[in-house]
Amino acid sequence: MASLDSSVHSAGIDEVHNVPMSVIKRPIPSVLDELKVQSLMDTIKSERSEVDVPPVDILWITGSEGGDYYFSFGGCHRFEAYKRLNRATIKAKLVRSTLGDLYHYMGSSAPKYLA
Repeated sequence: MASLDSSVHSAGIDEVHNVPMSVIKRPIPSVLDELKVQSLMDTIKSERSEVDVPPVDILWITGSEGGDYYFSFGGCHRFEAYKRLNRATIKAKLVRSTLGDLYHYMGSSAPKYLA
């Protein structure tokens, strides 16, 4: 069973990275609960953030012609809180993924530049 700071995708991943917000693609628009975003912002600004805010999962895909691509589908409230606080990075677990995994999330909307 996944711990509280991981999902089923990242349960076997212990390493947490500070990933630049600028490289993360979030192709599905988020539906946000403003109170949750504000609460997370308060926690992130406090010294408790390292233990109280779990890392987001990021699918890490290498394109067929090289290049690394980072996609995030969950953690929308955490991502938005870091974004609103103008943080350069976000705590994340990198889940090594394939183009097939990306198609699972996006179907035919998956970017063609990765194939």
